[in-house]
Amino acid sequence: MHQPPSGANARPAADGRLLPGLLLATLGAIGFSGKAIIVKLAYRYGVDAVTLLMYRMLFALPLFAVMAIWAGRGRPTLSRRDLLGVLWLGFTGYYLASFLDFAGLQYISASFERLILYLNPTLVLLLGWLLYGRKVQRHQAIAMAVSYSGVLLVFGHEASLQGPNVALGAVLVFLSALSYALYLSYSGELVQRLGALRLAGLATSVACVLCIVQFLLLRPLSAAQVAPPVIGLSLLNATACTAAPVLLVMMGIERIGAGLASQVGMIGPMSTILMGVVLLGEPFNGWIIAGTALVVGGVFLVTRRRA
Repeated sequence: MHQPPSGANARPAADGRLLPGLLLATLGAIGFSGKAIIVKLAYRYGVDAVTLLMYRMLFALPLFAVMAIWAGRGRPTLSRRDLLGVLWLGFTGYYLASFLDFAGLQYISASFERLILYLNPTLVLLLGWLLYGRKVQRHQAIAMAVSYSGVLLVFGHEASLQGPNVALGAVLVFLSALSYALYLSYSGELVQRLGALRLAGLATSVACVLCIVQFLLLRPLSAAQVAPPVIGLSLLNATACTAAPVLLVMMGIERIGAGLASQVGMIGPMSTILMGVVLLGEPFNGWIIAGTALVVGGVFLVTRRRA
């Protein structure tokens, strides 16, 4: 699961709100980036993606349900059209994106996963061109080429170290990013009607239920018997890397605006790389540095003018 929709049209920050807003957005970005680290740690105990995702969503469901109820106070009940929209966005933007991401993390490093997911703004831009005919500026096309060259650079390095499964993992995570980009592309109208926080709470609650049902359909109940550290890691993932970052980023957006908050989110890939090196023993070399610089630099150029 990635960052929540930034469709909230927050006003620019006043001087007294800038520092708290930056801090909130930074903590949210770091929280999101820790998800891949926790998933990689849990995989060391032999758990599979379906079971691990079920535990994450099982623990996150009460938190997101409370978020949806709190954000919906005093608002009208959902129309049939809104309900169908929430169900569809919950399936594509959170359930499918989360499952593909967890599956891909079995084959690639956490830092490479974060770089692929960070391509999300470029995918939203491309979908806007394909679905709505929005023009892609020349500087945006160049910036996207820079970002994708960075991903290909890191991919080539990982493939030389870990073999052909890296391609499978990269494709799965890229499809995860594409699924979430579809969510962002179609969520604008619902965000305006329901509010970003309410929509995030409702859509993620739908995704949580789908992940639990998926486990019940695909695995025997005995598969829920996992090593105790997996339970602890899943609880940490559900709180510190799933529910809390949603709230932190949304509160940051309220104070500094969506554009500046998205720029602060660039700390995500760097924090993932740092945690991957320290906690997972992942490599840190010139290939990783160069690829990260290209991806982050390209995404910055894509989002700069919109911000």
